[in-house]
Amino acid sequence: MPVSRLITDPLRRLAYGTDASFYRLVPQVVAEVRDEDEVRGLLAACRRHNAPVTFRAAGTSLSGQAVSDSVLMILGTGWTQAVVEDEGRRIRLQPGVIGADANRRLAAFARKIGPDPASIDSCKIGGIAANNASGMCCGTSDNSYKTLLSMRLVLADGTLVDTGNEDSVAAFRASHADLLSRLDGMGRRVRGDQALHDRIRKKFAIKNTTGYSLNALVDFTDPLDILTHLMIGSEGTLGFIAEITYRTVAEHAHKASALLLFPDIAEACRAVAALKKTPVSAVELMDRASLRSVENKPGMPGQIRGLAEGVTALLVEARGETADALAANLAEINRVLSSFTTLFPAEFTNDPAEYGKLWKIRKGLFPAVGAVRKVGTTVIIEDVAFPIESLAAATVDLEHLCRKHGYDEAIIFGHALDGNLHFVFTQDFGIKEEVDRYARFMDEVAELVVAKYDGSLKAEHGTGRNMAPFVEMEWGAEATQLMWDIKHLLDPEGLLNPGVLLDKDPRAHLANLKPLPAADALVDTCIECGFCERMCPSHGLTLSPRQRITSWREISRRAAANENADELRRLYDYQGIDTCAACGLCATACPVGIETGKLTKSLRGRRLGSGAHAVGQWTARHYGAALAATRFGLGAAGLVSKVAGTGAMAAMANGLRKLSGGRTPKVGEHLPTNAAFTPPVNAQVGERVVYFPTCAARSMGPAAGDPEKDSLPTVMTRVLQRAGFGVVMPDGLDNLCCGQAFESKGLAATADAKAAELEAALFQASEHGRLPIVMDASACAWRMKTYLGERLTVLDSVEFLHDAVLPRLSPAKQAQSVLVHVNCGARKMGLDDKMVGLAKACASQVVTPDGVGCCGFAGDKGFTNPELNDHALRHLAPQVPKDCEAGYSSNRTCEIGLADHAELPYRSIVYLLDRTTR
Repeated sequence: MPVSRLITDPLRRLAYGTDASFYRLVPQVVAEVRDEDEVRGLLAACRRHNAPVTFRAAGTSLSGQAVSDSVLMILGTGWTQAVVEDEGRRIRLQPGVIGADANRRLAAFARKIGPDPASIDSCKIGGIAANNASGMCCGTSDNSYKTLLSMRLVLADGTLVDTGNEDSVAAFRASHADLLSRLDGMGRRVRGDQALHDRIRKKFAIKNTTGYSLNALVDFTDPLDILTHLMIGSEGTLGFIAEITYRTVAEHAHKASALLLFPDIAEACRAVAALKKTPVSAVELMDRASLRSVENKPGMPGQIRGLAEGVTALLVEARGETADALAANLAEINRVLSSFTTLFPAEFTNDPAEYGKLWKIRKGLFPAVGAVRKVGTTVIIEDVAFPIESLAAATVDLEHLCRKHGYDEAIIFGHALDGNLHFVFTQDFGIKEEVDRYARFMDEVAELVVAKYDGSLKAEHGTGRNMAPFVEMEWGAEATQLMWDIKHLLDPEGLLNPGVLLDKDPRAHLANLKPLPAADALVDTCIECGFCERMCPSHGLTLSPRQRITSWREISRRAAANENADELRRLYDYQGIDTCAACGLCATACPVGIETGKLTKSLRGRRLGSGAHAVGQWTARHYGAALAATRFGLGAAGLVSKVAGTGAMAAMANGLRKLSGGRTPKVGEHLPTNAAFTPPVNAQVGERVVYFPTCAARSMGPAAGDPEKDSLPTVMTRVLQRAGFGVVMPDGLDNLCCGQAFESKGLAATADAKAAELEAALFQASEHGRLPIVMDASACAWRMKTYLGERLTVLDSVEFLHDAVLPRLSPAKQAQSVLVHVNCGARKMGLDDKMVGLAKACASQVVTPDGVGCCGFAGDKGFTNPELNDHALRHLAPQVPKDCEAGYSSNRTCEIGLADHAELPYRSIVYLLDRTTR
């Protein structure tokens, strides 16, 4: 493994060592592995040095399974292979595949993987399998344990075995005959012990991820099957899952949901027991405190407001392969519900928009508590299960226990069909008395769940660190010793994720608690779940949004405690600030809507001296001159390209960059030429629209090698007029700017001053807001929409072209395929479908490359920090079709980086509409 992928600097060790749990361990080294050989090599090194090692996928674990104070092994580039087999009935997945991406591969076959955790948009297959994650629909019948077909795994001794390959199995049976024999003996012993056999059967009749999957010793007789099923839910303590093949399950297209309100928890739980016998897909229980936590949030249905104490909700979903099948299922469900008392009649809706609102209630519960917690406290979500017949009494007892220990803000909700409850509360781990309160609470929770109801202390989140000391309490001495025997057999040196799943220290769950100190009001509500990471173009290059927040929290803590943070600050300048695209996509995946880019831009502003702020203000006042200088520079570069060729021009510029130590900008072969544009005479009558050509459009023309030669404003004006619109442009166009370029540099006041100037000009041009305003760069349209609120109607070019222009034109579809990139601004405005829809109206084949989100060009980062653009677009080139004519987007700077990496022109989507409607 190259030294470059062994991370030892203090900032990234801290940042990479954070998972979604309330534990904090800082690894001594973070190792980024890219294939099985590197996994085996690292394990060998750990054995030589007696160094414990923890495997890490997405780090969305809630119980501390993915942190280490020794070696943390993370999945690097690769590990994302997904192979659909047997018409979607099977899927072979590497551990780095995000769960939702696996389902996207299966969607064409109306199939999905069985596990459906709430974090499926962010968590990865490695964690899903290693924790035996389940979710709202899969219950105990479709989890990883039940749908596993085969597995490639690496044991602690470095042995690789593929149970789906006959030769690999034969070799393993020969080389590890003793291990398999001992597993066989364990299975025979358990199956021969009727009391233990029955105990295991009973424990796994409900959701249970406490300890190892001992049901493997009961369910299977082949020791290889026992081994692979023990790996499910083993939390990285027995080996590394390098690949898993799942049996998939049906994903019915027809579904309907209803929110049922019951007068009390007892009636709701009696209804759950009855519904379990009907064809329901999911039943989610929410107590009164849960509903109260979200009832005043935007988009919530009015019926959940102002309810009496004790009212309990059930969110019920039914599915069917056909509309008739769904109707039959609903008829059966309604028949059963008719015998129960509800506050309102059951009304199922099959309208995606309407049932989406209902599920928004359920999905908003966890973040609702996290968003309102006191700064410095941690939000904790615990996860237990009870026999379904005890659910009502257990829920009431759990509510009383929360109040008894002062957790008045606690909410309780869960997957009722499986007796699985989550309870969420906030906790301060910075005060000893508070830690003691938490310890007393957890002791009583364990007593309640185990002694009174014989339930599961961990239903679906994995044992982790917080329940490891309680395993024996739940399982008893004999079964727990059997688990230790399994651990010693497969990991004799005890190096795989020690302290997780099993721990003999009764207070281990109170050690290494993670502080969440105040850092900045912009990010203090972050719960470090990691849902943001998949959206971030710098994740894996430097830091993700979660890691930026974690790091800034530590820097802020040290500053507040008068501790030295100089080295962390120095490293953060590049890793946290310089390589952040500040694109804002993180907020779209964040449960509490945090946009880490706002923190980055704020820190950039604080880092700038008074001289830089003065330069920014001067530039803003003389903006027309600044754009003229930009056009002059691009013109000069274009002249060099004409004489020497684009390749030679790029080579010279980048040679200069190398000699200057990266101080001069990177220039690629698709650098724009200077834009040539003469504003038209403003239309005075007819159906008019205000068109504001943005700064990049007014200064940057097509690349020298692009067959298209007209500037974007020329083409946009032509298409608008072709569709019958009279074009109006604001006065003083040369000096107008939305402020986006200034905001990204941290010059917030200057940015808002420019936005205010533009607002005044647009107000006049739009006849005091009567005319719609179209902007040709999505990033700028997003900024002005955000800045203006409802004061003026600003439309992005993508939405106006799709909604107003396209219906008036008749594109002649071109045969050549096109690439489409939905940039960050367009994504934040929800224009994905409209961008693709425009392209599909104009081209027979439209490709939206997988794994390509924010392009990382980030205004000018593609020039100053090209490594960010390179990392963000590392998956683009292999997906370019051979017959591709060009790529299309809606941000000129994004199109520069995209073109350089795809090695073909990228332009605004309006060029495609223009070309096909001439």
